[in-house]
Amino acid sequence: MASPKEYLGRGWGFPFSFDPARGGVGLSEYEENIRQCISIILSTRPGERQMLPDFGCRIHDLLFAPNTASTASSIAHYVRGAIGRWEPRVEVTEVKSEPQPNGTISVQVDYTIRTTRSPQVVVHVLTATR
Repeated sequence: MASPKEYLGRGWGFPFSFDPARGGVGLSEYEENIRQCISIILSTRPGERQMLPDFGCRIHDLLFAPNTASTASSIAHYVRGAIGRWEPRVEVTEVKSEPQPNGTISVQVDYTIRTTRSPQVVVHVLTATR
């Protein structure tokens, strides 16, 4: 019998790994799969994927921009647009992007899984040393 969350999806885990118990590729499923997919979207520069050149998020365009509230606002805009375009299983409710004293910019994405109406949060930290 299929799990009641089957419609949330499953796929290869990120970062890629092997499952030593099964001897196969490590998988993620359901809410964790969505969380990992969002991380992949935010970590991918548009143009990186040859067969899907528009995939990703433009936050990398701002990697060496000044660590200011204006840059953080632009990052929030790019994050909202990228997730809205590439992750149809969620509805972004809020993106908070704040410059940190250590030179990073912290991005918190609040979203709701469309089918379950379950609120979720993912945090991504943008650094110039990536």
